[in-house]
Parts: sequence; structure tokens; C-alpha cells
Amino acid sequence: MKKATKKEIELIKEAFMQRYSGAVSELAYKNIYELVIAVVLSAQCTDKRVNMLTPELFEKYPDVYALAQADIQDVKKIIQSCSFFNNKAKNIISMAKRVVDIYAGEIPQDEKELITLAGVGQKTANVVMIEYTGANLMAVDTHVFRVAHRLGLSDDNTALQTEATLVKKFKTDLHQLHQAMVLFGRYICTAKRPKCEDECFLTEFCKTKKSFKAR
Repeated sequence: MKKATKKEIELIKEAFMQRYSGAVSELAYKNIYELVIAVVLSAQCTDKRVNMLTPELFEKYPDVYALAQADIQDVKKIIQSCSFFNNKAKNIISMAKRVVDIYAGEIPQDEKELITLAGVGQKTANVVMIEYTGANLMAVDTHVFRVAHRLGLSDDNTALQTEATLVKKFKTDLHQLHQAMVLFGRYICTAKRPKCEDECFLTEFCKTKKSFKAR
């Protein structure tokens, strides 16, 4: 597959920055505690679904102290419409316990510290830092992975390799570019039937309509 040239990368970045200026996550949250939980639950689950179930969860367990003492069966019941709810219930309770025990109840605002929490991998940690602090980080989900490959920005096999490539090529404004690529992939450059003719503003840079998934 043909790779994007340096000039094309600059133009793609400019187009994303203009089109998605000020874009933020579509997950609903009031604080970093709610954001971490929402991002963990959103793995292989839509933001829309997560936003439907978190109000009850946050009302019953409004902070890490409450969640650390939660009955796992009750948490499972609340989030059961979310994919992998059994593991996610276990992870968010364990996460809350660690935050209480190790971080005095304060969610750490550092990606390396966040990764030590149950259920929080590099992508989740980076998403939290991007959204909450505006950190110059890139996070690669299924949408970003697909868009990066279709635009010739990456030919890597894994999400982490793709993340490193995008960081190297874009360098700055990574937080905004992450949000832009997520929204572009979610609503325009979709996996099936991408809206190439009707809505895409990057057709001149597209290398293929083939869908891609990280290995």
C-alpha cells in the first residue's frame, strides 16, 4: 500500500485540525474518576451504550471509596448490557481499591501511573490523559487504526506500533488529532460502507477502502 508523503501528512493534519477544532470525547463524565470508569467500560463497547449505563453506576458509587466497597454482583447487574461486563466489573472495583490504598483516593494524572490500575492499558491511560489534561499523546482504537491505514499514515500491524508511528509523523497537537481521527472513523471513514463520496473531506489522500484491524 502506498504511504502518505510528508506533504500529504501535513495537509491531512491541517484538515483534521480545521474540521475537528475543539473536539472532545463523546463519553459523559463529571470528573477524572468518572472518565476512567467510562473509558474502561468503552473497550469494545460503544460510547452511546456506556453513557446509558454510567448514570446509575455513578449515582450508586460516586467515588473510588464507594466503588472499592461495592458488591461485585451489583456492579455486574448495572453494567451487564456492556460487553465483557464480568471482567470489567472486577477490574473497576480492583482499580478503585488500588486508588484508595496507593493513591489516597486520588486518581493519578500520569499515564505510567494509570497503567498500574486494573483494566487500564496504555490506550485507556492515554485516552484519559488526552481528554482530561490535553496531554500531547496519541491513543489508537479501532477507528484511529483504520483511518491511519486507509490514509497511508501507517502500515503497522498493532495498535501500539501505529501509535508510535503517528506520534513520530504528527509530533504536535496529538490530543486533538486523536479526537479528530476517532470521530472521522466513527462517522465518515466507517469500517463498512464509508461515506467517501458524500461526506469525506480527505478523498484525495485515501489509499484504499479496505478495512483494517489490529493484530
